[in-house]
Amino acid sequence: MKILIASDSFKGSLSSMEVADSLEKGILTTYEDAIIMKIPMADGGEGTLDTILSSIEGEKISLKVKDPLGNLISASYGLIDKKTAIVEMAQASGITLLSGEKRNPLLTTTYGTGELIRDALDKGASKIYIGLGGSATNDGGVGMAQALGISFKDINGDEVGYGGRNLIKIHTIDTSNIHPGLVNAEIIGISDVNNILCGEYGASYVFGPQKGGSREDIELLDKNLFHLSEMIKKHMGHDISNIKGAGAAGGLGGGVLAFLNGRLESGVERILDIINFNEIVGDVDFVITGEGKMDSQTKYGKVPSGVAKRSKLFHKKVIAVAGSIGDDIDDLYDLGIDIILGIIDKPMTIDFAIKNAEELVFKTGKNIGRMIKQMWI
Repeated sequence: MKILIASDSFKGSLSSMEVADSLEKGILTTYEDAIIMKIPMADGGEGTLDTILSSIEGEKISLKVKDPLGNLISASYGLIDKKTAIVEMAQASGITLLSGEKRNPLLTTTYGTGELIRDALDKGASKIYIGLGGSATNDGGVGMAQALGISFKDINGDEVGYGGRNLIKIHTIDTSNIHPGLVNAEIIGISDVNNILCGEYGASYVFGPQKGGSREDIELLDKNLFHLSEMIKKHMGHDISNIKGAGAAGGLGGGVLAFLNGRLESGVERILDIINFNEIVGDVDFVITGEGKMDSQTKYGKVPSGVAKRSKLFHKKVIAVAGSIGDDIDDLYDLGIDIILGIIDKPMTIDFAIKNAEELVFKTGKNIGRMIKQMWI
């Protein structure tokens, strides 16, 4: 019996590979003859780079870039081949790079992400996937664009500073010195987010609070992103104000569209294609997927829904494992998930569950092993 484990991370507790390892150990405890394959999964956020490089041959390139506050750090991107690169924005501009008190979307920049893209272009990459998730930023991709040669001048002709607070100062946008590698490059932003750039459901209001923004900050940031979209329309001829996904990663999705002439795609669907998931799943009997919390949002481009839909094309049974289970999950069964199992096996606090997630996932793996051995062999 061949079992494929293709789970997302359990954010705040376990990486995708740690989830897979714990499930594997549990399954083999109760079903020792099982043959386990593991593919750590992601949807464009944290872990996207390692997910792809663990599944296909590629090279990880590390270099010094600016973190969200402009400090030098080491960050990485991947080269699948000489022409294709994977950039995970969370590597350089991610929220996990900053402690809670240092998170401030008024100040944070995507400049470091632009430096990763620039290095990939310098090495000859002509197709670049950019994972849009886990950001600490709300600058609409302006920092990224600055690292790639685009200039944003204020009314006095001076370059505007970093961060979402400075977007309102943009008076002109000059692309004359843009990196020459972008002229013919294919840029694809991958994400599970469909939010537009501004407004109640835009980048600032939906994601700004978790990045450290106060209510007053959020109102300012939203106003500033709207101003940026107006400047983009005026100077570049692109209207990104109502495009789904433009609000991903603090508006970096919109920056990919406007400044890099890129496009946006579903993260999990594109990653499944890159790692040749269809070829892998055809040779297994069961698929186990999962994520930290499964609820009504899971069906909108999250890893379990993407994995389940692909697996059902090949008539595979799919088990989903969740750190917690929310409301309105009935639709997930229609997408191809056969069973949803929560790892919580008794009353406990969230902190306890997070600290003991590895053991809880291991126990769930043991139950899955018993289930498969007793019911489906």
